[in-house]
Formats: sequence, structure tokens, C-alpha cells
Amino acid sequence: MRLSPTVAAIAEPATLLMARRSRELRAQGRDIIDLSLGEPDHDPPAFALEAAQEAIRGPWHKYPPVNGYLDVRQAIAAKFERDNGLHYPADQIVVSTGAKQSLVNVVMSLVGPGDEVVIPAPYWVSYSEQVRLCGGTPVIVHSTLEENWKPPIARIAEAVTERTRLIMFSSPCNPSGSVLTRSELEELAEVVRRHKDLYVLADEIYEHIVFEGQHLSFAALPDMAERTITVNGLSKAFALTGWRLGYIGAPLWIAQAATKVQGQFTSGANSIAQRVAKACVEADPKLLEPMRADFLRRRDLVLRELERIPGWRCNVPQGAFYLLPDVRASIDGRTIKGSVDLSLHLLDSVGVSLVEGASFGAEGTLRISYATSDEKLTEAMRRVARGIAELEPA
Repeated sequence: MRLSPTVAAIAEPATLLMARRSRELRAQGRDIIDLSLGEPDHDPPAFALEAAQEAIRGPWHKYPPVNGYLDVRQAIAAKFERDNGLHYPADQIVVSTGAKQSLVNVVMSLVGPGDEVVIPAPYWVSYSEQVRLCGGTPVIVHSTLEENWKPPIARIAEAVTERTRLIMFSSPCNPSGSVLTRSELEELAEVVRRHKDLYVLADEIYEHIVFEGQHLSFAALPDMAERTITVNGLSKAFALTGWRLGYIGAPLWIAQAATKVQGQFTSGANSIAQRVAKACVEADPKLLEPMRADFLRRRDLVLRELERIPGWRCNVPQGAFYLLPDVRASIDGRTIKGSVDLSLHLLDSVGVSLVEGASFGAEGTLRISYATSDEKLTEAMRRVARGIAELEPA
């Protein structure tokens, strides 16, 4: 039983690992509150489901084009123009089976052995492993709670070398909920201008879940459209995680390369999901305001509950639906040896599933997804406080 060295070297995503363990415990009859996955509990918009039903009755049952139906790509291009001020013709759009595939298509298109990818931490768990899958080297730039979980741009600039091919980041950020400001994005753009072979992979899947101000796309900054690949999808804003539909806007040569990669793996994304995507990107983003308001209320609820736990510290995230508290006060001087042990303790002892922070590049933290009901969040935080109180000194 011998795996390839590449596969043997990568890890199972921590988010999926905790979700799997939660399901296993539920199957054993345990009462588990799962705050591990970034999956909105809201129902999809009615118009999205109606689009799916109409598509099932229609002629959308054959192989779609690898990069997506033309009218779907045109609708996505119009969405980029309307919401982000980005000018992508339809041939610069690639529709994929989820934003995760969109990301790896791009990494495979641009990164090879000897290349480096700069990743500000904390970061989404799959970024570093996707780089390793392609033979590249992830270069992690760490940050602290005091820095609002955002490395200063000067520190990112110091990590860029002649081997750096990409900078990958999400804003709003998974797992911290932090949002890069206009001045920070402009400073980063200046770094990119200094390196002619450097590109930015901007993960904007949470663009519609921003609590203050407006989302700003990195590619909208001067000179950045030809240096940026913008990633988005349906999972978060439209609560369509299971439909697996993501897309990119990119320079033409990168879009063509991503299409070539995808053609050797999955071919075109699900035809019915593509018709749903068209309905979603054509919808008025104002329709998403009630969901955003729910997430803001839940953020504040969990922040209040976290104050009950001695020593836990947290910033106030400006987007997405995650909190990333510094929990080292519950680790230092205890039998718990790190955030992995702490997450397993809370799952086993009080039935709350959280994701350890080390996999996000932030040891000593836990990621809390508050994309669930107020009642579950309140009960989960009460259980966590009890589980922490049960910890024994070393």
C-alpha cells in the first residue's frame, strides 16, 4: 500500500476532518453542535430553486462547454461589472465545480516545482496544500490578534522573492473575518507592480458578507486587472454549498490555461447548477441584506458569549461568518498541548465541534463558524465555557 509522495505529503483539510468526526459521533447517538464548517444555515433564495426546477424541465442535460455556458459566463461578466467594476469579457470567465476547483485550476496553471506562493496567515486551509500539490512552496506570512489577523503589507513584501509566482488571500478572510482596507490593498498593489512575474489570486467568496462599507475587488485597482485572478461562487452568499459552483475572472491566457486544466479533470460544471448561477448573479445583491444582518447579529452574540471564557481574546471581524479567538490561556499550563488537543477535548467532552487554528496558520486559536441559529450558538458557547472549566492543570 504505497501512495504517491505528493498525496502522502498533504493533509486532510481540518474543516472536513472535524465535520467528519462530528457526523461519526452523531451516528453513535451523541448530541453534537457543529460549528466547524462554513456553511450558511439559511435556505437558498426561492428564485435559485425555481431556476433549478425550470432547468430540469429544459434542455440542459448534455455535456456543457468546459469553461461554462456562454450566457452564464456573460451573466457573470455583467455581475463583475455591476458589483466590482471589473471588465471581464465572457472568454475570460471560467465556471467550475465550486470555488475550490477554481482556486486549484489557477494554482496548477501558474505554479510548478521551484515556484513560491506567498500566503498571508491566517489563511483558508486548502491554500497551502494546493500549492504543495503543484510542487510549489507555500511561504506563510504570519500575523497576530493585535494586528487584527492581517500581516502588515511590508511584511508580505519582504516575503516576495524572484521565485514568487502568486500571492493568495481571501478578503473577507476565512478564518478570521478580517477585511483588507483600501489603503492596504493599494499598498499590496504597489508590491505587485515591483515584480513583473507576480500575480494575485484574490478569493472573494465572502464579498457580500461585509458588515461595514463596501467590498473592494483587488483587480479594480489601477494596473491590477492583468495581474489578478478573481475567484467567487454561490456557496456563501446564496447558501448553495451543495450545488458546487464557482468561477473566476482572469487575464485571457490564464483563463485558457484554467480551462485546459479543468478539461482533464471534471470538464464542464454541472449544467443545472450553471442555470442556477445565472439566476443568482443576475439578482439584485440587496436581496442578500437580511442574511448579512443575521450574520452580524450572530457575530455580536458569540462575541458576548466569549467574554465568559477566562483569557480568551478576540478581534471584531468585519466580514464573513467566523471568529478566530486566541485561546492560549486555555492551553498554557494545562494538560492540553495545543489547539488540536483543545478542539478534540471540546468535541469529546461537551459535544461542540470547532476547528483548530494551526491548520489555518494560527496555532493557539480556534475557528468558530457562527453560520447557524442563535439558539445553537448560545448553547454551544455555554458548553465550551463548561469544557474549558473542566481542563486540568499540567
